[in-house]
Amino acid sequence: MNYKKGLKIGELTAAIPLVQGGMGVGISLSSLAGNVALNGGVGVISSAQIGFGDAMWEEHPIETNLRVLKEEIAKAKEIAKGGIIGVNIMVATKFYEKYVRAAVEAGADLIISGAGLPVNLPLFVKNAKTKIAPIVSSLKSFEVILKYWKKKYDRQPDMVVVEGPLAGGHLGFRKEELENIDKLHYHEEVKRIIDRAHEMEPSIPVVAAGGIFEAADAVPYMEMGADGVQVATRFVTTYECDADVCYKEAYLQAGKEDIVIVESPVGMPGRAVQNSFLLQVKKGSITKGKCHQCLEKCDPVQIPYCITDALISAAKGDTEHGLIFCGANAYKAEKLEHVSDIMKEFEEELSCRQE
Repeated sequence: MNYKKGLKIGELTAAIPLVQGGMGVGISLSSLAGNVALNGGVGVISSAQIGFGDAMWEEHPIETNLRVLKEEIAKAKEIAKGGIIGVNIMVATKFYEKYVRAAVEAGADLIISGAGLPVNLPLFVKNAKTKIAPIVSSLKSFEVILKYWKKKYDRQPDMVVVEGPLAGGHLGFRKEELENIDKLHYHEEVKRIIDRAHEMEPSIPVVAAGGIFEAADAVPYMEMGADGVQVATRFVTTYECDADVCYKEAYLQAGKEDIVIVESPVGMPGRAVQNSFLLQVKKGSITKGKCHQCLEKCDPVQIPYCITDALISAAKGDTEHGLIFCGANAYKAEKLEHVSDIMKEFEEELSCRQE
């Protein structure tokens, strides 16, 4: 089958149809995103608690996050040398609108938004060149976005990311669905979303996500008509990834049995590497500190642990006492590698099937 060359998002074109998934806290920042974009893909910064390493963050988390987000976009763009830089902003983020507007002001090319339905995203990017892409896990949620955006804003998505059950982080599936993936027949749902997106005028590019580790994993999605794929976990074990080297080592040392399904404090299931922290969570013995104003629906009194503290600990290298989100195929990571080599692998696999 012949694939389209590159990934077109409006007037933007990525030479290689690969979007690097946003990973927070502190995993995909300017270095990773900039280098993916430099090498022909779409680099994506995660806005989640992006300012945690700044001296002002503890006292002024929101203001610091917004400032550092702009700084990271600028640094990524400098590395990318004209490549496409996007930002992943979770709908569940407290002060979501402020983060979107900050990304737009900083010149982000694309905003990708999930962990909830971004029903008001078009309002926050109005009159800007920034492209917008919702993350969906079902045709039903995609239809909701299409209908709402058309009716209220007379706009449709510039791209849509279809995130399947093998992804990491916060997922749009119930825990029991993640534990019985074979019964989901998820490829059929992806095909339905692709067909619906391509019916639109203009056609909406579809990027398939979740469990795509090697270039060969992208082929089934491209053959069913996807315009591109999103890859996240594979990029963690790159020299250019912004995470601490101990975080990367946790992936390299993990076996298949170490990848477990976890419940986020805010109710969304996800995947993570098994460690001492998760064993402590089961015992209910995690001490909570100061609230960092991260998620809109978080109740500091009720949650079993602070997800911000857990993710920051891991990102800084304390991998036994932090939460290490990962995709289902994280155990396949065997070595540190360069972003350029991964991009070349995907380019060669997909270009050999192009016209």
